[in-house]
Amino acid sequence: MRVLLDTSVVVAGLLSVHPMHAAAAPWLVRARAGGFEFVFSAHSIAEVYAVLTRLPLTPPIAPAVALQLLQENVLSCARLAALTAEEYVAMVGNLAASGIRGGAVYDAVIARAAEKERVDYLVTFNTAHFLRVWPAGATRIVAPQFTAVP
Repeated sequence: MRVLLDTSVVVAGLLSVHPMHAAAAPWLVRARAGGFEFVFSAHSIAEVYAVLTRLPLTPPIAPAVALQLLQENVLSCARLAALTAEEYVAMVGNLAASGIRGGAVYDAVIARAAEKERVDYLVTFNTAHFLRVWPAGATRIVAPQFTAVP
C-alpha cells in the first residue's frame, strides 16, 4: 500500500504538543517502520520546515532541529515525489481554468504528486482543501482521525 502523508499530518505527528498528535502519530510511526510505502511530496519538505521553524513554541524549534526531525522521520524512509517543470506548468494551467487561486495551489502540488505516484491514500487533516483541487481522488483522500492505520 502506498500512502502520502500531507504536511499537516507530518507536523502533528512530530510534535507531542500538537492538538492532533494522537491522530497523526500512529501514521508517522507506521511509515517509519515500513508498514506501508511512505510517499512524501518534495514540496512538503519546505512546508514542514517552514511550519516547524515558525510555530509559536517556547522554546522555538531551531532550524537545525527542524532539519533533523525531517531527516530522521521523513527523508530517511519516504519516497519523495516531485513534479517536473512541465507538470507544474500544466497544473497551474488546470488551476487557472478551474478558477482555483491562492493557498489551494500548494495543496494542488501535493495532490498532483499523490496522483503521479498512484498512492492508495493521501492522508491529511485538510480533506476539503484536497477534494477541491483533486476531486478525482475523492476516494483516496482521508483524514487520519477517521481512518485506521493500514
